[in-house]
Amino acid sequence: MVAPASPPETIADLWDRLGNVPLNRIRLFPPPGTATVQDVERLCNREPKCLCELVDGVLVEKAMGHEEARLAFWLCIHLGKYLEENDIGIGVGPDGPHRVLPDQVRFPDVAFIAYDQIPSSAVSRTAVPAWVPTLAVEVLSESNTKAEMARKLRDYFDAGVKLVWYVDPPSRSVKVYRSPESFVTKGEQDELDGEDVLPGFRVSIGEWFNRALRVRPS
Repeated sequence: MVAPASPPETIADLWDRLGNVPLNRIRLFPPPGTATVQDVERLCNREPKCLCELVDGVLVEKAMGHEEARLAFWLCIHLGKYLEENDIGIGVGPDGPHRVLPDQVRFPDVAFIAYDQIPSSAVSRTAVPAWVPTLAVEVLSESNTKAEMARKLRDYFDAGVKLVWYVDPPSRSVKVYRSPESFVTKGEQDELDGEDVLPGFRVSIGEWFNRALRVRPS
């Protein structure tokens, strides 16, 4: 378990810890530093729904656009088909929160949780389960900063995530991480390989992007 950091002394310190995210994604109620998992749940249940990650007691709105949502949707379809034939865990889409650390709630765009990562006492209807994903996928949006995604990557691996995919729509590429410092970049001519996390899972990156982002059949 990573030791909690001391509270930030200035707004600039806080903004730096959050990864310099656009200020319009940082919510002021409850005051930064005092937000809890219950606040995440409250915003998920209200109308209109608002997806906010919890980072060091601060609610940060999740960045997600139409293109990113389509890529996540089609990857969920591929993952769902795989899990129908290989019942080794559960899949979760972009609306599913995960309490990855005591004071961190994340919303990966796609997640897989192996059954052995889920406590035997787990309840399906838990609003914000403390089930750490085995695989976490993030489809990058324009408002995601490099510092934000570097912080999120550290949180994932500190929590015990084994595999992380960062999907970059403009370059049609995916960075495959096994640690915050170690990654391989795969492009349209390559396949995503589930490795030992999803044995036998393979998706052509080019075909996935083409299907997800087309607006009319050719």
